[in-house]
Amino acid sequence: GNFAYHANALGATGVAVSTVGDDERGKRAISELSKRGLLTGCVSILAGQITGYVVASVDDDGVASYEFPDNVAWDNIHLNDEVKKLAERVDGVCFGSLAQRSASSRQAIRWFLDHVPEKALKVFDLNLRQNFYTRDIIAESLYLADILKLNDDELNVLSGMFNLAGSDVEKLRQLLSAYDMSLVVLTRGGEGSLLVSSSEVSDHPGFSSEIVDTIGAGDSFTAATVLGLLRGEELDIINEHANSLAAYVCSQK
Repeated sequence: GNFAYHANALGATGVAVSTVGDDERGKRAISELSKRGLLTGCVSILAGQITGYVVASVDDDGVASYEFPDNVAWDNIHLNDEVKKLAERVDGVCFGSLAQRSASSRQAIRWFLDHVPEKALKVFDLNLRQNFYTRDIIAESLYLADILKLNDDELNVLSGMFNLAGSDVEKLRQLLSAYDMSLVVLTRGGEGSLLVSSSEVSDHPGFSSEIVDTIGAGDSFTAATVLGLLRGEELDIINEHANSLAAYVCSQK
């Protein structure tokens, strides 16, 4: 949702693909997406399901932590006819690990990735949450992805999981090479970000910002990066724009 919203706000057509229940929260979710100018035909509605929600807590530094109740509608992602039409014409798709915690949603995500055009960018936004991930799911997703987006905490987890060693750039290069990706994007909180391809490294120190809360900052960074890549911009330009947008998002409640 956040990724689609930011892609849409940046001038692309961002489309959320998900499933909600037929409860009050589901109706509110679809209404909120519509109000923000997003197409909602790819959000299916399943009768009797509880619409997924997250309990977000923001600490005194504005940093958010999340709890995700399980067995909710997006654990049973249903791909309707609109989604199947969409798959054939996307320029980029962003998927994560959290929605793959259930076998049925994992299967739906894999189906979608298998049916996008060959030139479409497949972006794996790691998003490790609670204990809802396994090494196998992460490895399979890395093989499917062209681009990996992760933060510094997630890089620490992957370093142990995949025996990565050396500097951050060296670790990102090891991932890039092992999984045949074109780009790895590391965000470092208030310390900016690293974009690493096989031939380039773009290191940005970030912009100072009064942090109100960090919710949605990572998704805004990912959206700005994907749009920059689709426009053929240089990594340093992409990095600058993405940091600028994420700093702005952190300053908003």
